[in-house]
Amino acid sequence: MKHILAVVAGIFAATPAITGVAHADALPKFEHVVARTYEPQSMPMADRVIVRKGERRLYLMRGDRILRSYNIRLGLNPVGHKERSGDFRTPEGTYRLTRRNPNSEYFLSIQVSYPNEEDKRRARANGWDAGGAIMIHGLPNQPRHPPEYYEKRDWTDGCIAVSNSDMVEIWLLTPDNVPIEIHP
Repeated sequence: MKHILAVVAGIFAATPAITGVAHADALPKFEHVVARTYEPQSMPMADRVIVRKGERRLYLMRGDRILRSYNIRLGLNPVGHKERSGDFRTPEGTYRLTRRNPNSEYFLSIQVSYPNEEDKRRARANGWDAGGAIMIHGLPNQPRHPPEYYEKRDWTDGCIAVSNSDMVEIWLLTPDNVPIEIHP
């Protein structure tokens, strides 16, 4: 039996009957989201997330199996590990997906636990602010550029950006506190 997550008259509505997906009840009301059909029995939750910056790909994993794969965009200065606030880099290392924000400036956001203790220590040793507020998120709710801009280049301050429809899947298929590995 299929459970449907649908867009009705431009309003995103999650039915209470949806099982096997996380946080369906927290999805906000947004327009321009592609309707999706989910079969919860065939959609296991991810037990980790892997980002390969060089490939511009995010993978939802269950054990060694890839559940889903997404195109991503990174910080404006994508090469190398984030070291400090304002360097426009996306961090590299092992973190966790923590706080969810259905009402952010972007279409949904899930916080990455950057900086970890090693990041803080390194920044302190250099007299820097390590920065923070690194998220996985969709497109800006109030875009300043045409859609092609966001599709063809790295554009974030250090976050990992995906399409809005991909963000819905990531939101639903990742439990709280799931590990995320960000590789060069």
